[in-house]
Amino acid sequence: MEDAKKNPVWLILVETAQKLPLYNAHKAYVRDEMLPEDPGVSAEEISHRLDTSLGEAMVILSELREGEVD
Repeated sequence: MEDAKKNPVWLILVETAQKLPLYNAHKAYVRDEMLPEDPGVSAEEISHRLDTSLGEAMVILSELREGEVD
């Protein structure tokens, strides 16, 4: 994922995902429900379960997992 973040398109993806109307609700659901249940959940699984784009799921997972590293 770190290589993807170096791509200039990553910033566009993040900005686009964060502008989606349900982004904050999806992020809260992943943080509060999905990650505690399955810490290794993939972006693909999040996308499928929330019926959202893979891009949004990737951004959510990236943001939430960055907090775990620090």
